[in-house]
Amino acid sequence: MAHQATPVRRARLGRAIGPEPTAVSAVVLLLPGGDEESDRRPSPMLAAASVRALGRRLARAGRADGLAAHVVHYRYRGWNGSAAHLARDAEWAADEVVRRYGDVPVCLAGFDMGGRAALRAAGHEAVNSVLAIAPWLPEEDMAASPEPVKQLVGRRVLIVHGTNDVVSDPELSFRLAARAKKANRDVCRFEVHSDGHGLHQYRSEVQALAEDFVMGALFGRALSRPVQDALAAPPPLGLRMPLAAGFGKSLRR
Repeated sequence: MAHQATPVRRARLGRAIGPEPTAVSAVVLLLPGGDEESDRRPSPMLAAASVRALGRRLARAGRADGLAAHVVHYRYRGWNGSAAHLARDAEWAADEVVRRYGDVPVCLAGFDMGGRAALRAAGHEAVNSVLAIAPWLPEEDMAASPEPVKQLVGRRVLIVHGTNDVVSDPELSFRLAARAKKANRDVCRFEVHSDGHGLHQYRSEVQALAEDFVMGALFGRALSRPVQDALAAPPPLGLRMPLAAGFGKSLRR
């Protein structure tokens, strides 16, 4: 009896969130969280849950300007060491955007391990901005190379992290942001005081901050004053910018 070939796993883009614009002029790719090591295939519904609410908000905010939002469905649940599967899938997704929509700017927006994937895949030529929410980053090891940052040059970068996150260490994202800021002034980082990994306590503020940043990066809308200040401030001020309670309710442009 002939052995059946093992099907090749492929990443894919989920359907556009909400009504897709008739003419797409920019794309946000939503990168869910994952595991450090796992060869299992992610559950599409569970994986997408961490980024779908943000995707809905961004799709609504940018629809009139031609924004399409897609969740990236990975081949594997894990990052898997040097294979960096989630980052490779993010790069594939950016290629797929170019194939479908042509030369449009892309924002990579990731949560948890998806935040690491967004930062790592930022070197793709279509990517102009990165949003990393509570990014999971590896512990610094003197024997290993640190997380790269050169791919962030020329991109606008926002990192958001809860100060009480016990899943992904906020100090590691600060250190990465500090290294990135030396090569790229368009890097800022906001701290969400007393919030944890899921940023549930200040979810509306985090989503408002994300919307402000993504619409500015993709469509040139005026950024809110706090984001402008964070980008302009020298380290460490612009990398430890507190996210104010109520952010987004009365933005001063």
